[in-house]
Amino acid sequence: MQQDVIVSIRGLNKTFRSRAGAVVALDGIDLDVRRGEIFGIIGLSGAGKSTLVRCINHLEKPTAGTVTVDGQELGALSKKGLLKARRSMGMIFQQFNLLQQRTALQNVCFPLEIAGVKRSEAEARARELLEVVGLHDRADNYPSQLSGGQQQRVAIARALATDPKILLCDEATSALDPTTTRAILALLKEINRTRGITIIVITHEMAVIEEICQRVAIIDASHIAEVGPVEQVFTRPQSAMAKQLIYPDGKRDKLATGRHYCRIVFDGNSSFEPVVSNMVLECKAPVNIMFADTKDIDGKAYGQMILQLPEDERAAARALAYLETQNVHVEEGDANAFT
Repeated sequence: MQQDVIVSIRGLNKTFRSRAGAVVALDGIDLDVRRGEIFGIIGLSGAGKSTLVRCINHLEKPTAGTVTVDGQELGALSKKGLLKARRSMGMIFQQFNLLQQRTALQNVCFPLEIAGVKRSEAEARARELLEVVGLHDRADNYPSQLSGGQQQRVAIARALATDPKILLCDEATSALDPTTTRAILALLKEINRTRGITIIVITHEMAVIEEICQRVAIIDASHIAEVGPVEQVFTRPQSAMAKQLIYPDGKRDKLATGRHYCRIVFDGNSSFEPVVSNMVLECKAPVNIMFADTKDIDGKAYGQMILQLPEDERAAARALAYLETQNVHVEEGDANAFT
């Protein structure tokens, strides 16, 4: 295994058997996660992504194949060895999974108690981690006294308690509102930056992948459909599932008449300025905006637009030439290229 790879998955299969028959949740999964990166796994509901994350720490035992974490093949470990390996992998869940009869401090202490850490040391560590997640003043609050975002911060602190090398986030922001989601993602990025912890993010939301991940795997019907840097997958999706996730149903109208279209991708390299308006004024080339999904993050533009260009060949060429000078990625195509 390469030195910079901390999780290596080879030939992974997970089949669930019931009276109704066998259900293949994962089939032939090959995947590498690099040490210190934030890696995303995205797919629709039922694609197998949550089963995959549970196989990574062997909460679900694979039917076939291997999962190697930090040089150790989990399937070859003894029960004691597996428990020790799991301590190096913290986990954050969609519904927080806090113990309701324990305070925030006691929840963070829980994995340390299981690991046999002295109570005084566990409490000191828990208070330190509540400080890290911005909840030092809520140590004595019970989960029912905390907001969803605060509960997830407690869950993150708990996941960090055993000083893990990997953080597994299974739909960690799906139950949160957009503002709280951004705050939690910012916290995870800061943890990754300051502590060097590898983070694996399981989600069905492309916006989460765009916001936090460096690389992404698209999972579709129990298989890996595509893997690559987020910018590459986002700007040049190869698989049908990647295209479906990037162009969500209902958000994009079917392109109508016209021969010339282009797709503009804003990947943070350009400032959030009216690029299209400036192009129309500069080139005197009116366009139709067929689809737009853009946002401003710290003054930088992220997202994409699909434009119908003028029918006149020269006007369309001028518009494309202008766009290519604006630090955006531009793809040209006909009416079928972006439908």
